[in-house]
Amino acid sequence: MQNRREVLKRSAIVAGLLAGTGLFPQYANAAYNKGAFEAKSVADVLKALGASAPTESKDVTIGGPDIAENGAVVPLTAATTLAGVKQMLILVEKNPAALVARYDVTDSVEANFATRSKMGQSSDVYAVAITSDGKAFFAKKEVKVTLGGCGG
Repeated sequence: MQNRREVLKRSAIVAGLLAGTGLFPQYANAAYNKGAFEAKSVADVLKALGASAPTESKDVTIGGPDIAENGAVVPLTAATTLAGVKQMLILVEKNPAALVARYDVTDSVEANFATRSKMGQSSDVYAVAITSDGKAFFAKKEVKVTLGGCGG
């Protein structure tokens, strides 16, 4: 039976070998869409990802505090019960770059995600589900920030 230290050591060796072959950056760059992550608005993010104009849906939910005491660490959640979803997005409308997180979804993944975001000011936050046919569905929530997190 292996102890925890041996398992960690072997995992580190395998990770080092994979990193040395360049496999990690290759997969990270394959999913990275520079245009989407640099977009300033919700519409520009969706355009960069090839999605249609979003439609509000009760099958998409966004969670977060009504009032964030500290904009440096705002917990946000996004989920959907829609079938055929290929991506889930979390966006903050008034951030310098609107796209906070993008999750790739398959049939074997439950589309229910959580993250933390910086918010420099009060803003609407969006959860957007993009289906395999390029349709976008969203839910929106206003989060008020009392202490800005983006250098404010």
